[in-house]
Amino acid sequence: MKQKTSKTSGRGPSGRGEEMGVRLKKTRGRKASSQRWLERQLNDPYVRAAKSKGYRSRAAFKLIELDTRFRLLKPGARVLDLGAAPGGWIQVTLERVGAKGKVVGLDILPMDPIAGAELLEGDMLASQTPERLKAALGGEADLVLSDMAAPTTGHRQTDHLRTVALLEAALDLTEEVLRPGGSFVGKIFQGGATGALLARFKHDFASVKHVKPPASRAESVELYLVAQGFRAHGEAAGKSSSA
Repeated sequence: MKQKTSKTSGRGPSGRGEEMGVRLKKTRGRKASSQRWLERQLNDPYVRAAKSKGYRSRAAFKLIELDTRFRLLKPGARVLDLGAAPGGWIQVTLERVGAKGKVVGLDILPMDPIAGAELLEGDMLASQTPERLKAALGGEADLVLSDMAAPTTGHRQTDHLRTVALLEAALDLTEEVLRPGGSFVGKIFQGGATGALLARFKHDFASVKHVKPPASRAESVELYLVAQGFRAHGEAAGKSSSA
């Protein structure tokens, strides 16, 4: 494949300027959207870094950045990853919780194995799922992760509503499997969790923040909701912080 490169630079996972600017020569039969996607992948320092480090997706760096800021992945922790495929977040989690931790991934589709993690195939909405997950974790989770997003339609409001519905379903499950004091991280689109869902998060957790990690592409509308200090069921809600 022929390509030409201009010497522009940008910020990558290392925080240093990195050479970018790959431009592919147009090929007959390739759609403009495919052309843009290929160029974006070739120019993305996170894609290159993920490949060099053996991560299954560039999304691994989003979790790394969130963990660096919020210290979510503690050695020995029990961690549940919802919608775990392809497994980039599982890989980072295993590195950070260590051999004494327990990492369980759940996805509705089969996943290639990852040494050290237990990967389950199933529907998070199924009635037996909470007990199945707690059994796999060996108890309640210290942290629940969700990088799930509904397939996009191109209509921003529709996509936001569908992803909010997924986030709400993830919270339903989290309330069944998370230990008191635990944390939750879930994907949401621009506009964040609002209304009744945001109120519910603030009731359930001591701190609730919306964050866009540097690894999220500038043009992306995704945000992450980071909720910490899970309150036991029946515990009175205290003051919450949000951003």
